[in-house]
Amino acid sequence: MPPTPRDADRPQELRFSRMERLLGGHPISTVSVDGTSARFVTDPALVRRILVTDARHYGKSELLQKARILSKSGLLAPDDARHRHYRRLAHPHLRTTAVTAHTPLMEDVARATAASWRPGQPVDIQAAMCRAAGRIALNALLGPTSGQTSALLTERLAALSWEMITKPLYGNAARARRPAHRLRQASTDFRTLLARCITDRLDPPGPTTHYLAALLADAGPAAGSALSGEQVCDEAVMMLTAATVTTASVMSWALYTLARHPLAEEKVLKDLAQPADTDTDTGIGTGARPGHGHGPPGYTLRFLMEVLRLHPPVWITSRRTLTPVTLGEHSLPAGTDVVFSSYLLHRHPAHYRDPHRFDPDRWLTTRPRPQDATYLPFGTGARGCVGETFAWQELHVLLGVLAQEWRLTLQPGTRPRAAAHTTLHPHRLLMIPQPR
Repeated sequence: MPPTPRDADRPQELRFSRMERLLGGHPISTVSVDGTSARFVTDPALVRRILVTDARHYGKSELLQKARILSKSGLLAPDDARHRHYRRLAHPHLRTTAVTAHTPLMEDVARATAASWRPGQPVDIQAAMCRAAGRIALNALLGPTSGQTSALLTERLAALSWEMITKPLYGNAARARRPAHRLRQASTDFRTLLARCITDRLDPPGPTTHYLAALLADAGPAAGSALSGEQVCDEAVMMLTAATVTTASVMSWALYTLARHPLAEEKVLKDLAQPADTDTDTGIGTGARPGHGHGPPGYTLRFLMEVLRLHPPVWITSRRTLTPVTLGEHSLPAGTDVVFSSYLLHRHPAHYRDPHRFDPDRWLTTRPRPQDATYLPFGTGARGCVGETFAWQELHVLLGVLAQEWRLTLQPGTRPRAAAHTTLHPHRLLMIPQPR
């Protein structure tokens, strides 16, 4: 049941600890987000209408963006034509063939991360995953840099990503001076160094194939001009930070889940010991995604799918109506903020049996239905995550190397809880590595 308001005419306050009670209410409820009235949608079919069927009637909402430092150019441009242009520009660097080419880099970073741990010494898993994911993103999207510059970029990106991960999305906590100052400082530190790297590459000596080079050489969409140098830097910061925070959050949950479920850990290790399947989607050997093959996914992929079902990094999303729309039984005027949560959609009892139970084998028979939105770890529709294929392969590689090298256990006396900030992440995840 939804939380009880003080009177029937006042919107319910949206709080993570109470959101799940909204599932027992109406498909569309009125809530308050930071003092602003919004409509909260829990029906997957209606969410799909927002994201896919009627997407042209919905635009970006600032309701849950107040704590973010994101570009409003390029991929995040509110104009659909500009978004499509930069999506097409990014796609060649993130599609399956590019992912295959980047797999050795992912493996090298994973092995270097594993080699940096010491038996019995606690590891801050989220910090380690920020560094690993950041290093992969930097090399994949920017291309190779000198060793010293690469190390400094990685550390500054990891610091920025951590501040982004832990930043509240709205409310007084998001506006607090201290965390806002830390976030601005981390952003400035990273952006200053990144801008120097971009300046150095304005006239590269030879052909390059990474996304930054494509941005620098881009002539702009037909409906507008190319990005300025400042906007290219903004776009690079956005892409790098987004790629880092999501992967770091998911990998933290994946390693935590392995420690909590020894039987699942045993099955993952057994699956990883098998030869990679590069012809079908039963494994992720070539950057494939769930639901795009001919057979059921292999156990490691099922494990990751279940981690993402229970702990989607982008756990809540908002849109704003651009025109008057009809959504279900509701008529919404233009300018209405609409909110939905993949965290709740993934735990909807009407679509998932025993929804709170960790069960990778549910994916042997369960398939996300294309006509609704019961499974949205990477979003869907025209603005779904352009790096989804890259992310699946990256998660598979990092999990494979780290799980086979180390057995991780929780530090005694700790019990991480879910922290619903910019991403859904485990709060204070310290783990003890022991060699296999």
